Amino acid sequence: MLLAAGLVAAAALALVSARASLTPDSQALARIGLPLGGGRVQSLVVVSGPHSTRVPVVLRGARIWPRGTVAAGQRVSIDVVLRRPGWISWLAGSTERLHLSVLAPSSHLAEDYVTLAAAAPLTLYFSHPVRIVAYGPTAASLTRHRLPRPASDLTIPRTTPAGSMWVSAVPRSWETARAQPVSWFPAGAATAAVATPAPGSVIGPTTPIRLSFAKPVAQALGSSMPPVSPVTAGVWRVLDSHTIVFAPTGYGYGLGANVTVGLPAGVQLVGGHSNGRSDNGTWTVPAGSTLRLQQLLAMLGYLPLRFTYSGARPAASLTAEESAALHPPAGTFAWRYGNVPAALRSMWQPEAAGVMTRGAVMAFENDQGLTADGVAGPQVWRSLIGAALAGRGSTFGYTFVTVDKASQHLTLWHSGHSILTTLVNTGIAQAPTVSGTFPVYEHIRSGTMSGTNPDGSHYNDPGIQYISYFNGGDALHAFTRAQYGFPQSLGCVEMALGPAGQVWPYTPIGTLVHVA
Repeated sequence: MLLAAGLVAAAALALVSARASLTPDSQALARIGLPLGGGRVQSLVVVSGPHSTRVPVVLRGARIWPRGTVAAGQRVSIDVVLRRPGWISWLAGSTERLHLSVLAPSSHLAEDYVTLAAAAPLTLYFSHPVRIVAYGPTAASLTRHRLPRPASDLTIPRTTPAGSMWVSAVPRSWETARAQPVSWFPAGAATAAVATPAPGSVIGPTTPIRLSFAKPVAQALGSSMPPVSPVTAGVWRVLDSHTIVFAPTGYGYGLGANVTVGLPAGVQLVGGHSNGRSDNGTWTVPAGSTLRLQQLLAMLGYLPLRFTYSGARPAASLTAEESAALHPPAGTFAWRYGNVPAALRSMWQPEAAGVMTRGAVMAFENDQGLTADGVAGPQVWRSLIGAALAGRGSTFGYTFVTVDKASQHLTLWHSGHSILTTLVNTGIAQAPTVSGTFPVYEHIRSGTMSGTNPDGSHYNDPGIQYISYFNGGDALHAFTRAQYGFPQSLGCVEMALGPAGQVWPYTPIGTLVHVA
């Protein structure tokens, strides 16, 4: 009887001792407690998140460590299958299944808006002790720092009286966490504000501008949001009691734009530029590249060349086209026509903003109803991208006018064909027609031409027909003379009425006139 009782007690003790444990760990993810007599891990599966994403792990001794990273605050599920030694498996079973569900520990900034005295350091305080802290000027450019021991505060250097930075902190070395912004302000009566990105920096066409205030937004701004210049499609959103952000939409600020955000009197934007009435911050959006400008003008038919992509072309979206404007895709140019005049060929140079590109921009501007100044500003880029996305190109073709002062002839070349050659009158010695290549900047069917004669007297000639101004007061136009073929004008290129009427339709704004 006593022997039987002893055997039962021994079996019960062996059964209890054969049980393993799976518990959270202060450093690793979890710890496995092996049973008396040992055992081995047959399988180990760790998943996390709402979609049960597999987490690669490694077993170091009895501790389970993630091979990669786990998001702080994420629920992690651990399943372990242990194989018991043979001597005990007859009683407790050959395997044992263990399960543990834990939350990866997390921590956050205790204060994200701090007012500091002039010489006071910036100290970050955390809700729970952290081991890894990363911080930097943006959420995408953080520098990681490993603390010698877990700490609830960290003093970091600062070089400005006010500013913002992004901070990410985690209690475990194998965790990641989303960065949080922290802003600091100088003590004083004025309401201080800081902007991210920093005023004076270069931003993209759709970069959000974030403003943080030492006081609540309602106290700093009242009921009005700051004006954004140039007027930009987008909305101001209130992120929290102290922070607002402007998120551009569509084309955003525009390529080449100088962006300004103004604040009311009494609000000091630290690092901003004062205009004498209210503090403001300014940012610069880079202009599109000359190469991409030429690519678009060629594809839209405003250059005598074709452009062909040598790789992937940009996606048909605003974002992709604006990115391509700053970082042009690879490709090649080829002449659109077979008998391009030598003077025109010599003017072409990819990536160089020469007169050919300027004339093409002017022609495009004229077609779009914009001021034809030949400058690819924000509105021109916006219209170019819109035309490219819509496939709205020019169907006019390309004109090149050559004026030969030696022979007193004008040759009109259009889209691969010499349309006509005619005698002209160029400027006399006292008022010569200037040599060079110039885009037509004004194109009128009939008008009055006036100016000063070489002897100081004034002239006023109404009813002049078929006028195309290309250089100051110099123009292609009709003018009745007894004969043509030698210098008679005051700098203009005069033609008989018939030839002038033929030339005029081919010389809209942007047409190149080459005088040699």
